[in-house]
Amino acid sequence: MGNKSLIKDILRLMPLLFSGILCVAIIYLLWDKLTFDPAFLTLLERILKIIITISGVISVSIMFYLATMVINLRTNRTNIISDLNKITQKMHNFRSIIDLLLRSKMWLPGLKHYLDEEYANLNFFEVKEFYKGSSKLAIEFLQENHPYQDTENLYLEFKALLITSPKEKIVTENIKYPKHYDNTIVEKWLEHKCGSGLWYYFGYKYASFKSALDLEAVFERHQDKIMTLAQSIDSEAFEDSSFNEVFLSKLGEYINKEVIPKLHQYQTFAAQKLPKMVNYIFVLFLGFVLFGVLLPILYLLFSLDPFMLVLSISIIISLIFFIATSFYQFLTKEIEI
Repeated sequence: MGNKSLIKDILRLMPLLFSGILCVAIIYLLWDKLTFDPAFLTLLERILKIIITISGVISVSIMFYLATMVINLRTNRTNIISDLNKITQKMHNFRSIIDLLLRSKMWLPGLKHYLDEEYANLNFFEVKEFYKGSSKLAIEFLQENHPYQDTENLYLEFKALLITSPKEKIVTENIKYPKHYDNTIVEKWLEHKCGSGLWYYFGYKYASFKSALDLEAVFERHQDKIMTLAQSIDSEAFEDSSFNEVFLSKLGEYINKEVIPKLHQYQTFAAQKLPKMVNYIFVLFLGFVLFGVLLPILYLLFSLDPFMLVLSISIIISLIFFIATSFYQFLTKEIEI
């Protein structure tokens, strides 16, 4: 893998290397010819006018291309941000549901005190990543025999959904609803499939956990609020649902597959800067403007040293050669963008 990557890097640099060699060679040959044949300067000055025309056309083309690319990126980003705001609101509503369930009386007696007091400094992610050895408390927790029929893992998962940073341990009385979630917490939710606990405990294995999770203990007004929040998340998906284990299982699957992955996708795209290809094209644009338009005009206006003429012609020819030899790479990167 390392050798293949090295070969790709070398191939990527070949057009630039050859263009540099070509530029030096042309400068040497033209200056040498000009030194021994002063009349050659007249020919170069005629060529210079062609260089100005070619560079001007290429510069304008690149300028329009860059403007179009930036406008398209801005349009796409605007659309993505609109979608991101919608999916973020869905996540807000889902977390409100989790908050109501976490604070409800559906849990076995003693569970809340056990996890909120004895293991107050433990979070779900540390338990899931115990193999890294970064949390002795997580290892201690996993080695202990718990009298709560394994529902302590669901409780920790709920707490993990209510924090806004992987480093947080304690859920505050009033949970935070940020404008945009930090990517670090979204990545953790995605990595550990947060939300799937609802599907597992209330769907796949509900028969095993039914006696440990008393849904009837959730206040009726909170049940109504949960259903209202679910409707605001997706009115079609939860249209005929009522508050029961089937609904909660469906909600967990929906959040795990539809909301958190899209939240991560949209946030990643919205945070992206301009593609590196834009920088590459902008450097070419500057090269043509500086050495193909401005320098030749200054040479003609102020009768600069003939070496400036040689430099201008050599660099523009090398830039054209570079574009020709790197055009395929440009197309493949453009497709990736």
